[in-house]
Amino acid sequence: VLCSNALIVYVALDSLRLAVVMTLACSLLLQACYFGSVLFLIWQSSRARGTRLSRQHVDGSRKAWYQSCDSDQLRNEIFSCVPAWSNAQHALLL
Repeated sequence: VLCSNALIVYVALDSLRLAVVMTLACSLLLQACYFGSVLFLIWQSSRARGTRLSRQHVDGSRKAWYQSCDSDQLRNEIFSCVPAWSNAQHALLL
């Protein structure tokens, strides 16, 4: 992108100095957009993780973010959303 931009500016304006300045400006703009998009993705994932972690559990307690669920508790939470499944189907997935 930057090489084609430099070539187009040089051919259009026949100025090496202007081509270098425009290429540097374009590279700074691309870097700023990349940095902003990475910050946005980090913010979005931390926001989604925060809403997931701040939900109250069935007993009304809140777990800290560093307390991980054990596999049995996680499996029970997953299968509690699917009441139509029988225990035999549940055992097949284990």
